[in-house]
Amino acid sequence: MRPVRALRRAARREWGPLLTTVRAALTARRLRAAGMTVAAVCLTALLHALQNRSWGFGVVHSLGAVRAEDPLWASLLRTPLSLFVPALDLPVWGALVQILLVFGAAEICLGRWRTLLIAYVATLTGTLYARIGVALGPDRLFGLPASDAQVVDTGPSAAVVGLAVYLCYVHRAPFTGALVIAAMVAEVVLKNNLAGKEHLVAIAAVLLMCVRAPRRERARNQGLRPGSGTLSGAPPIRSSNLRRGPTQRTS
Repeated sequence: MRPVRALRRAARREWGPLLTTVRAALTARRLRAAGMTVAAVCLTALLHALQNRSWGFGVVHSLGAVRAEDPLWASLLRTPLSLFVPALDLPVWGALVQILLVFGAAEICLGRWRTLLIAYVATLTGTLYARIGVALGPDRLFGLPASDAQVVDTGPSAAVVGLAVYLCYVHRAPFTGALVIAAMVAEVVLKNNLAGKEHLVAIAAVLLMCVRAPRRERARNQGLRPGSGTLSGAPPIRSSNLRRGPTQRTS
């Protein structure tokens, strides 16, 4: 029983603050607490349905498919939508679950706009790395073969990995964060594909963002904003809110 209790205590230390924040927000506001995430899941499902139609495939890929061989301006314009275009060689339910869980937790804990910023930075960094890696060539360190320039680069995986690492940092879940990074390293070792390398580059970019994370995010697991007596990231409590329970910020 002692090992079981030790594991439970470790799990509470690792995931307790994150789960408490998410549960409180969903209890108070239900799906409104993660409205952007719900919209992202619906958009991904819609784009999946469209790209599996003969008349919709070209439209979706013209708007959201990124390749290293494409002009830079076109890649930059397509990158935001490319997050929500699921890869054709992977099951769509995997992308939907990733967005629902990781984007949802990030939207509740970090806010809508910071979630989108981190997701975009992670995805854009991976996309730009593909162009640089192909230009370097396979004989250079971090270089990529010319064939990778034609790989269609879509899906939320880089954004999901980046958000997961950032959440683990601000909620002080080091074991989970290390496990995510180790899994991405193992992917590169076992598969050695473009997606795995982009995931590592996205993690590196997000780790740099972690270093500059706001103090109120780094201190959130103490439950107090530094120098104040209010909940981290929460608005002041008004008398009208006392009857409805604590207010949870979502954006």
